[in-house]
Amino acid sequence: MMLEVTGLHTYHGYLHAIKGISFTIRKGEILSIVGSNGAGKSTLMGTIAGIYTPKEGRILFEDEDISGLPTDKIVTKGICLVPERRQIFDSLSVKDNLLLGSYHRVKREKRQVQRDYDKILDLFPKLRTMPDRPGGLLSGGEQQMLAIGRGLMANPKLMMLDEPSLGLAPLIVKDIMAIFKHLKNEFGTTIILVEQNVKAALAIADYACVLERGEIVIRGPAKEVGDNPAVRNAYLGRSKEVS
Repeated sequence: MMLEVTGLHTYHGYLHAIKGISFTIRKGEILSIVGSNGAGKSTLMGTIAGIYTPKEGRILFEDEDISGLPTDKIVTKGICLVPERRQIFDSLSVKDNLLLGSYHRVKREKRQVQRDYDKILDLFPKLRTMPDRPGGLLSGGEQQMLAIGRGLMANPKLMMLDEPSLGLAPLIVKDIMAIFKHLKNEFGTTIILVEQNVKAALAIADYACVLERGEIVIRGPAKEVGDNPAVRNAYLGRSKEVS
């Protein structure tokens, strides 16, 4: 397994945000974690990324226990998080935002970093036309491309994306999801995708979990999860079979 999470509990003060969560993901898979606001999705991603320290449980990454490691150490091991609402640096240029993603390896891998930078501009050709534009002047879709590109500059083995479709037009969402499929199929990137856009998330995923109040309540192959009547009624807005 690339990632194995077992019995994870995370608190925000006295709030028990993550309650005994367990799941696994293999190399080259896409796992979608869906659920409503406040379900604990971002806290789960933050715990894996080292932003929050788990109270109990274990996180194994490539058979190494990374539970409670600081974020910078987790990044160097090959895990990156593209956070909710992009969180790019508004005053920095597109190029500088991208290069910041490689901060931990730029000194020892200077040539490879440049090659990765060129690959990301091939993946997002629109960014190639605006290397000096401040990130704050980009559209929402362009900022999301920049955030994903910054994450890829870390050269991750496992990429976690928190609500990448938030606030984007449907056509942009379709393009972003196609990029995730491309990363999986062409580069073997392993992805954990946290989404409220359940239909879009399940359409590209291999497996899926539904999170409610800090617990996984439904899990399985993405199509089976999408066909579950409880998921259709709660998240897809209709009770008939998903087309």
